[in-house]
Amino acid sequence: MINKGDKIPEVNLVKATENGPEQVSSSDYFAGKKVALFSVPGAYTPTCSAKHLPGYVEKADALKAKGVDEIACTAVNDAFVLGAWNKDAGSEDVTMLADGNGDFAKAIGLEMDGSGFGLGTRGQRFSMIVNDGVVEELNVEAPGDFKVSAADYMLDQL
Repeated sequence: MINKGDKIPEVNLVKATENGPEQVSSSDYFAGKKVALFSVPGAYTPTCSAKHLPGYVEKADALKAKGVDEIACTAVNDAFVLGAWNKDAGSEDVTMLADGNGDFAKAIGLEMDGSGFGLGTRGQRFSMIVNDGVVEELNVEAPGDFKVSAADYMLDQL
């Protein structure tokens, strides 16, 4: 599993944009900026929609006031689903990074088996602060929990 001080591994992600999906390498995306990244098991799932994404939308200005350049959400969903979810429940302050095949979750060692719920392999619920491609803070939730990956928790770390 990735740790504080580690560099984000090189994988391709798909950024959901108004003009459609845009492929981006992790090294390019995280270079030269401080990113508040959070991961959800899936768009439109209950905790993700009721608490996780709304918390980052609500706290976007406060995060940016503490030095965050960009707020990003990743999930093992395609860019179309993440784009629609952001349009329905998010904001322009949150960049959606689709990890459709789970390559990013696997590369950082934070995949989970959601097959018991019909979800297949997904990414765990976590948050991290990435500064110029290096993990400064990492907050991984225990299964079923929603505490340390919340926007409020991240604000306290900045």
